[in-house]
Amino acid sequence: MAELVGDGLLTQPQATWFGSLVTIGAISGGPLAAVFVEKVGRKTTLMLICLPYTVGWLFIILADNYIFLFAGRLITGLSVGATSLATPLYIAEVASKEMRGFLGAGFQLFVVAGIEVVYCLGIVLNFRWLAVSAVAISALQILCLCCMPETPRWLLGTMQRNKALDALRWLRGPDYPIEDECFDIETNMEAQREEEFSLKDFARPSLYHPLTISIFLMIFQQFSGVNAVIFYSADIMESAGFGENSKVAAVAIGGVQVVATAIACCLMDAAGRRLLLLIAGIFMTLSCVTFGTYYYLVDVHKIGGLSWLSLGSLILYVTAFSLGWGPIPWLIMSEVFPGRAKGMASGIVTTVNWCCAFLVTKEFHDLQVAITEYGVFWLFGSICALSIAFVAIFVPETKGRSLEEIEATFNHRSIST
Repeated sequence: MAELVGDGLLTQPQATWFGSLVTIGAISGGPLAAVFVEKVGRKTTLMLICLPYTVGWLFIILADNYIFLFAGRLITGLSVGATSLATPLYIAEVASKEMRGFLGAGFQLFVVAGIEVVYCLGIVLNFRWLAVSAVAISALQILCLCCMPETPRWLLGTMQRNKALDALRWLRGPDYPIEDECFDIETNMEAQREEEFSLKDFARPSLYHPLTISIFLMIFQQFSGVNAVIFYSADIMESAGFGENSKVAAVAIGGVQVVATAIACCLMDAAGRRLLLLIAGIFMTLSCVTFGTYYYLVDVHKIGGLSWLSLGSLILYVTAFSLGWGPIPWLIMSEVFPGRAKGMASGIVTTVNWCCAFLVTKEFHDLQVAITEYGVFWLFGSICALSIAFVAIFVPETKGRSLEEIEATFNHRSIST
């Protein structure tokens, strides 16, 4: 954003909005994707998403004023929101129960890896060439998806059994008992076909329990302050005393995030979702409190030489978030909903996530003014502490269980674990 302001394309107030427009577009992207994943399929939706991605980046490449920049940012945001719904859903429905945690967390791994690549390229490329590279990624996504199957569950739901068997054979290998898995999916679907899905189903415990859990996971994910930390990491590090080295510090933090998320992928099916969320919540609370204390000592007591404390706190926060609260809310969202309501319920949860992301991103600097920098991080720390209690009481373990087994659990349980 500093480059855009320096080139005269944005004023400082416009730059603040520019940083938030992705989340505004994403708020609409989730509900749109919820319709498309049911009507045309998960794979086709992911391919269609590449079109607005490309259009949005072309607007930014050709921008000579803030209107083009804002339009491009909104359109790419729409695709981001759609991707955040369709990708976890696709992964959950093609992965085996033994690999679902690993592959589901892989979604977040590629997100943070992409952010890190942009951090690195941003040091040597201007914003137009960064946008060109994003167009190339969209083209690569379409090519890769052409080689991938549609999800067996969607194919069975649209009465395409032979294609579903072919997809399972492609996914599991020729020696896997695909008929058994296909039978389990069909049995579950037959029970759901007895009555059409309607909005009244949201009053049933089998749906509102997982919906409530997923919504609160997204609220805690965003109000832990992660988007404020990621979007403004360079600014945070500059205010913490790193000056011209703030961009390099942001690249280093992004690298830590990639490594920690890769570790989370390996631990997801071994340690389980609940344990990783609890551990991550504890360390995020500690790091936010420490970061707030750093600002308190510097701003109020004028103590210098503590830049190491701010960097250490931020690295601890990013590591903990990447191990748990980064990938797991998206993973759980893709696991817990019954097939008949998966699109609509996931759309609601995705919309909540991006609404919260917008609020945090847009109001971060205003919060700093209102309650000071140390007050902001102490507030985030308090929310992280609440997330620990929520997970301990309400969030069930889903590792090692098929989607049908998870659905059956919600049909026969109270909301507390």
